Amino acid sequence: MGTRVLVVDDEPPIVRMVAANLRMRGYEVLTAATGEAALASLDAHQPDLVVLDLGLPGIDGLEVLRRLRSWSSVPVVVLTALDDEREKVTALDAGADDYVTKPFGIQELLARVRAALRRAGGPERERVVEAGDVRIDLAGQTVTRAGELIHLTRLEYRLLEALAVNAGRICTHRHLLERVWGPGYGDASQYLRVYVANLRRKLDDPAAPRLILTEPGMGYRLATRPAAEGGG
Repeated sequence: MGTRVLVVDDEPPIVRMVAANLRMRGYEVLTAATGEAALASLDAHQPDLVVLDLGLPGIDGLEVLRRLRSWSSVPVVVLTALDDEREKVTALDAGADDYVTKPFGIQELLARVRAALRRAGGPERERVVEAGDVRIDLAGQTVTRAGELIHLTRLEYRLLEALAVNAGRICTHRHLLERVWGPGYGDASQYLRVYVANLRRKLDDPAAPRLILTEPGMGYRLATRPAAEGGG
C-alpha cells in the first residue's frame, strides 16, 4: 500500500486537482470537506500526511489541527486563503509542518508534501543531522564543523537541537523560546536574537547566513542544504 494522504478542503475543484495529482504520483488519497469529516477520517484511516485547509465550515482547520496534535504527530501541510502572517504563525504554533498560500501551484504543494514526508522519517529518527559542513549528533550531543568539534554552551546547544529536530521546517519564535527557555518565555524574542547570532558566529556566516535562516515575522529554519542566498 502506498503513502496515504488525506486532503481536507471544502472547494471541490481544489480537492479534485490535488487528489488527481497525488494519485498520479502513486499516493493513496482520502478526502474530506468538513472539519468533522476530517477528524473521523483521521481516526479511522490514520493517514501518513494531511493537506489541511484552514477555512473549513463547522470545525475549522485550526481546531482540527489542535485536536489532531493532542494524539498524533502526522505531518500536516496547511492551505491558507490569505497571505496572512499571523494566520501562518498561529498554524505553525499549533503544530503545522508547512503551509501553502492559495492560489498555489500544484508543483509547489507536491514539493512541500514530499519534504514533509522526508522530515517525518528523518532527523528525529536518524538522530544525526547534517547541514552543509555542520554535523549535529543528537544522540551524542556533539556538534562538528568540517570535522572540528565545536563548543556550544548549554542554551546554544538546546536552541540548535530544537532547530535540528525540525530541520527544514519553520520553527516559530514562541516554539523555540518555550522549548529552550521554558513556559513563560514565549514573548522574549530578544533572547533568540542573541543566541541565533552566537550560533551563526560558530557555525555559519553571520553576514550572509546559509544554514540558520530567518523567516521574517515567523521564526527560524535550519537548512539541511545550504541556501544559495543569505537568510537574514
